[in-house]
Amino acid sequence: MGSDCLHPSGRWQRAPGDARVDAALLLPAIRGALPATDPRSLATLDAVKADLGGSGYVYRFRQDERPLEEAEGAFVLCGFVMALAAHQQGWATEAIGWFERNRAACGPPGLFTEEFDVRQRQLRGNLPLAFVHALMFEAATLLAGPWKTSRPSDRRTSEEPT
Repeated sequence: MGSDCLHPSGRWQRAPGDARVDAALLLPAIRGALPATDPRSLATLDAVKADLGGSGYVYRFRQDERPLEEAEGAFVLCGFVMALAAHQQGWATEAIGWFERNRAACGPPGLFTEEFDVRQRQLRGNLPLAFVHALMFEAATLLAGPWKTSRPSDRRTSEEPT
């Protein structure tokens, strides 16, 4: 990601000509391409939560001006990515909240689809979706392990998913 993908607000944007926030932009910090404490990483995390998060779920990006839940389903994979991002910041309660909300968005045999219709409480998209299962296992492993203690300067106020 170059400076041509940096939004004027200090967060990353989808592409040089596309200023929208995208939940996939949390991955560079999660995967170690950028420090989690980088101001751009933190600004992107805040923007994803504010613009794409709702009811404990995360949408990939805004399709158009309609409310998120009308345009498509929440991306369960992005919910687990948000749990990983919150874990990386040391926000235990928030990370577990994102994880548990999205973990419950599976079908009776425990299989995940690509999307979850929050309003109708229904699975949407391809079934099963291996990427979602992989992120769920990764998040479960990290959340079950020891937590690093965040330094006071790293602590930020954040809302738990509802």
